[in-house]
Amino acid sequence: MNRLLYDPRFEHDACGIGFVARIDGKPTHATVSLALAALGSLTHRGGIAADGLTGDGAGLLTTIPRAFMARELAARRILANPQRIAVGMIFLPTSNTERARELIDDALVWRGLRPLGWREVPLDREQLGPIARDICPQIEQIWVDRPATMDDDSFERELYRARRRAERTALAENIDLYIPSLSCRTIVYKGLMLPSRLALFYPDLADADYSASAAVYHQRYSTNTMPTWSRAQPFRVVSHNGEINTLTGNVNWMRAREAHLSSPLLGNVRELAPIVDERGSDSAQFDNVLELLVRAGRDVRHSLLMMMPEAWEHIDDLPQDVRDFYQWHANLMEAWDGPAAMTFCDGKIVGSALDRNGLRPARYIVTDDGLVVVGSEVGATPVDEDRIIRKGRLGPGQMIAVDLIKGQLLDNTAVKAMFAARQPYGQWLQNKSVDLAELVAAYTEAEVELNPDDLLRLQAAFGYTDENLAMVLKPMGREGAEPIGSMGDDTPMAVFSNLARPVYGYLKQRFAEVTNPPIDPLREQLVMSLSIRLGPRHNILIERPDQAHQIALASPILRNIELAALRACPDRSFGTATLDTTFPVTDDAQWIEHALDDLCSSADRALDTGATILVLSDREVAPQRIAIPTVLALGAVHHHLIRTGRRSTCSLIVETGEAHEVHHVAVLVGNGAEAVNPYVAIATIREIAKERSRTPITADQAEDNYVHSLEKGLLKVMSKMGISTVDSYCGAQIFEAIGLSDAVIARCLTGTPSRFGGADWQRLGRESYQRHAQAFGLEKPALSHPGLYKFRKDGEYHAFQPAVVHALQKAVRAAVDNGADFEAGYATYREYSDLLNKRQPSDPRDLLDFVATEPIAIDEVESIETIVKRFSTAAISYGSLSAEAHETLAVAMNRLGGMSNSGEGGEDPARFGTEKVSAIKQIASGRFGVTPSYLMNARELQIKMAQGSKPGEGGQIPGNKVTEDIARTRHTTPGVTLISPPPHHDIYSIEDLAQLIYDMRTINPTAAVSVKLVSEMGVGTIAAGVVKGGADVVLISGNSGGTGASPLSSIKNVGIPWEIGLAETQQTLMLNQLRDRVRVRADGGLRTGRDVVMAALLGADEYSFGTSALIAEGCVMARACHNNTCPVGIATQRPDLRAKFPGKPEHVMAFMQFIAQEVRELLAQLGARSLNEIIGRVELLRQRQTNNPDHDALDLSPLLGLANAGPRRFNGMPQLVGIDRLNQFLVDSALPSAKAGQEVIINAEITNEDRSTGITLAGELALLKNTGHVTMNFAGSAGQSFAAFATRGMQLNLVGDANDYVGKGLAGGEVVIKPRPNAQFLAHEATILGNTALYGATSGSLYAAGRAGERFAVRNSGAVAIIEGIGEHGCEYMTGGTVVVLGSTGNNFGAGMSGGQAFVYDPSQRFLGRLNDEMVIAERVASPLVADHLRELIERHAALTGSVLANEILANWEDQQSAFWHVISKAAHAAAAHNNQPELTKVAA
Repeated sequence: MNRLLYDPRFEHDACGIGFVARIDGKPTHATVSLALAALGSLTHRGGIAADGLTGDGAGLLTTIPRAFMARELAARRILANPQRIAVGMIFLPTSNTERARELIDDALVWRGLRPLGWREVPLDREQLGPIARDICPQIEQIWVDRPATMDDDSFERELYRARRRAERTALAENIDLYIPSLSCRTIVYKGLMLPSRLALFYPDLADADYSASAAVYHQRYSTNTMPTWSRAQPFRVVSHNGEINTLTGNVNWMRAREAHLSSPLLGNVRELAPIVDERGSDSAQFDNVLELLVRAGRDVRHSLLMMMPEAWEHIDDLPQDVRDFYQWHANLMEAWDGPAAMTFCDGKIVGSALDRNGLRPARYIVTDDGLVVVGSEVGATPVDEDRIIRKGRLGPGQMIAVDLIKGQLLDNTAVKAMFAARQPYGQWLQNKSVDLAELVAAYTEAEVELNPDDLLRLQAAFGYTDENLAMVLKPMGREGAEPIGSMGDDTPMAVFSNLARPVYGYLKQRFAEVTNPPIDPLREQLVMSLSIRLGPRHNILIERPDQAHQIALASPILRNIELAALRACPDRSFGTATLDTTFPVTDDAQWIEHALDDLCSSADRALDTGATILVLSDREVAPQRIAIPTVLALGAVHHHLIRTGRRSTCSLIVETGEAHEVHHVAVLVGNGAEAVNPYVAIATIREIAKERSRTPITADQAEDNYVHSLEKGLLKVMSKMGISTVDSYCGAQIFEAIGLSDAVIARCLTGTPSRFGGADWQRLGRESYQRHAQAFGLEKPALSHPGLYKFRKDGEYHAFQPAVVHALQKAVRAAVDNGADFEAGYATYREYSDLLNKRQPSDPRDLLDFVATEPIAIDEVESIETIVKRFSTAAISYGSLSAEAHETLAVAMNRLGGMSNSGEGGEDPARFGTEKVSAIKQIASGRFGVTPSYLMNARELQIKMAQGSKPGEGGQIPGNKVTEDIARTRHTTPGVTLISPPPHHDIYSIEDLAQLIYDMRTINPTAAVSVKLVSEMGVGTIAAGVVKGGADVVLISGNSGGTGASPLSSIKNVGIPWEIGLAETQQTLMLNQLRDRVRVRADGGLRTGRDVVMAALLGADEYSFGTSALIAEGCVMARACHNNTCPVGIATQRPDLRAKFPGKPEHVMAFMQFIAQEVRELLAQLGARSLNEIIGRVELLRQRQTNNPDHDALDLSPLLGLANAGPRRFNGMPQLVGIDRLNQFLVDSALPSAKAGQEVIINAEITNEDRSTGITLAGELALLKNTGHVTMNFAGSAGQSFAAFATRGMQLNLVGDANDYVGKGLAGGEVVIKPRPNAQFLAHEATILGNTALYGATSGSLYAAGRAGERFAVRNSGAVAIIEGIGEHGCEYMTGGTVVVLGSTGNNFGAGMSGGQAFVYDPSQRFLGRLNDEMVIAERVASPLVADHLRELIERHAALTGSVLANEILANWEDQQSAFWHVISKAAHAAAAHNNQPELTKVAA
């Protein structure tokens, strides 16, 4: 069997969702028609397979159309009351069809239900694409009669039990049966068609008799390789837009609970197990659990609030009873965490809800005749605007619902209040909950500290090194922060290391890219939580006061006294048992397995005696007792207890000397530890505090700093994967294993993705013995200095050790400098390449070799000049690099016909049009310097989703590197540290990325669009989604690159080598039949021609070089980039050091030419005349044997798998699509006159399907020195990115409303948005535009008479805006400009705001509780100069929008002025106060 790297567990999806419902519950066909229309209007949010006709999935869930079903029953002469029937929608297999029907009939009869008959659903298969048609199931419906003794709720439960029985039996018999719905209230129609064809494929939906009171719709965008009808949505209860990041943990905990579930309504719950069908998507598995909760008697809204709670921990103005509701339910169930918008319907209630982060759009309208419409986009549903009485949006953690039975519309406040009042949750908590701090306060015994000699032995036994103490632990203890490094990681992976690396080193942190975003733990702490609970996890199907009886921990990091207090807890409900994780020293090579057997048995015995807290402790380590590697000990017990059904009865605490870094703690918590006590690390930190220092610190302060840095680091690790709460992260196993044997994974890390096999029990046991012997085999042990972070002559191997650096620089200088001689230079280059090509194995590619073939003469191979055109330099920003170093790379690559990459710091416009221009312009999350002219001066626009040295984190440049020039280029303030947000705030999902690709393609139609991804397991499925989104190039970046400042824990523990991600991407694109549509590029560790040929064989069309190119221009690997002290002037902004820059463009050119020549020689050896002939030809690679059993234990065959016989490389046909109709109309109408300096006025209608309106014209005008003025008047609901990058000379007026990303990158244009003049709603109470407006704006103005969504003016660096209310995180990361908010704000206003100013109207005096005052200060407007400036802005807003609110404020200005807060950065406030000049903060409109 051909083994591949592709793994269906990493499939992702996102979508457009919503519902249409009547508040009175009256069924109408119009409800269905409106939902279908909305679905058709969201085609751009979905994905399409390679055949161009097979959709990723579309569907409707409606209430059962009783009149329609009555007609169909009568036509078949079936006597039944249509009000008392249930209907099942069944996807039957095309074989075993009759047996599948029997399974359903038998299951219904088993529950005492009578099948009335089957109906073959009318279908038009011509509406399907070839792929969907080939796998289309037999689709039928079954009618079921309700027994007279049952009410609807009982009937639903019995139908649920019958369906689960049929599904379990079908699985056992290997019958491909799927039941989209079986209910007496709802029915689901779905499939793999384009959304506009759903009702054409299912004529039922177009039938005038098909009437419903509610219809939920879903349009899917999927990355999965093999499309499946079952994964289309809606599911049985929910329609989900998002991703459940904690899925593995949620499913594990659900499995652990199953043995203890009971419900008086559901009977024997074990008959339903497994509750979660792990073959389904994350959305389907969420639906499985939600359905169980609903069938067990919980209201669907209650169940969703339990599974998807808001960020209740840190919202100051949350009502106490609502806080109590969430806190009590946190004792029952961890959150299913991840970006999520859920639309739900159980036939009685229909509604929508957002998760705690609110990263998916949800807009709603209510009409005067009782219609409620909720959707991902406003304007998607064709509703008479004159009838709308309310327009709004859901914010983070909010819900809206329609009770179809009672005829009520409930907003978020009403829903929360109703369920908070359901039980006395606060009283239950007060009576039963235990706080760890109370136990510690009652504990009186003194702590005994380790003596230095004992501590030294423990440090040696647990793998501490001198280097680790100096570079990691000391900064954590003294500064309370993780240490920073630079230049990436060029050491071997753990499985290849000559050192005995701990098991943690084999586990790499996974991270979010594209399909879900990382979270910003620095600026958005509001949503983050480290609180966790100890004690049994209770039955989730009932509610009792004693379920609150747990111990609450503020953090999973336990100090010694806290663990001692837990052990001494007098409450017998929290019986603590200590399990010894050491084992007698033995000659048995398999000792770890035997030790784990004993450990699991001791866990069983402890639970038998009533323990509910198990402490896994290695404190007994001694000369004759060796510690089991902590990860293995924990994992073995955790999964043993899950398998035996006992994990939910206890908590696991790890008391370990081994864990001392952030990554160690993250691995332990992520693999099931509710708490960790790193006792040796704490003792070490306290000992470090005793050392002499210029800044003395007490042991207690050092311990506080260390624990705080661990907590901050853990939050960062969680946030990389988009996880907010540690109780959801616990057991979620968000790691991938590289180099561990299948046996180790199966027992201790069950379910953790792993490839290639590797270190077995014997090797891990041997390496543990090595550490133990170093500790106890010598009279006085000494800690080693292995050179893991910086090269050391007798330490760990580094690819760019001094000999390698010297060889490369000698080669390029020989080819260029005095007496330039290419041949002599190339001969020296071969010394350099031999040092790397013949090195000890460090990465998987080092175990690969070329298959011998018939060689050809090198004269037959394509030229150096041709090959170098495929080369580029990696993205390194101006700011990270000096101007000299950055421009040298650009000049070199332009002369060669290759490309250099600007990186994320923008580019000096003076370079545009010269040979110093970067051909690739990068668009990163900070949007520094991203202007229309920047985007127009590019051959390629690259969207950076992650970077190799720290994926899941934002870039940063210290303030001492932000010079006047760099600040001007980046549109920021000199001397202020710049941090990019971890996510792009306009990319929270795959369809959002598709929108940004569309933005880039539409502003500069001549440029290719690339997307940079970092290699990790699952990157192939992400790449497939990127290609579906229209990207021309996918870049797979390895983990070893990175010139900027990065945390050492990220450099070492995140990301994997490029060859793994590249091979997976190649295989997945081929499986999706997408490979020929895209160019694949590799970087992040390419150093030689052999690397290039290896990358080509694994599927890369193009090749990029970062560190090696810097070395060619003079880098000496000082690893001081983050300190601004680069000794050769490359990664510094100090003029004295920049003067020492030795590089020339010719040096970089020579390096690229040497690489190309080596490629030519290897091509000749392989019998190939060009790179095109070998791209994707994995059959020319083989795994070589090294005679090192540790290395030969790896099986790299999945790396060399061939997916199919399809195309293996780009076929030369770009994905370029034409400019859309409206943008082309604007260009045609305005550009000729604008070029002539004339004024133009254009009027047009606009819809949500008109996206990025005005952006193409903006790009064209940006290239002109002088333009006329273009006024564009629109009416309707604008699609995403309205007025994006609008430049000087552009005015866009919109009467109506707009979706997300209004004014993104605004660059001098003016945007005015106002409601229709006859609107029935109050403008300042209505939502008029969506999320993330003015993202990265550099100048211009926005006036909007209404409210906006989340992250208004995020990273604004120069625009002026007036809005009448905003959501959470307003003015986040703002560096310039002025924002006026004439209404309320959400929480976390001004987070990371380092420049500009804001005015907030706050007559209710609630604003200060919502302000993040870390970097800003708020004062009431008092200065006449400031007040006059503010009044002028409001007057212009009133004049342009006719705002009623603005006119009311102006009419009473003398009184209203004092209701405004003036928000500016603390630095600006201090400067203004120092100079007594409040006008310093004034920004001219």
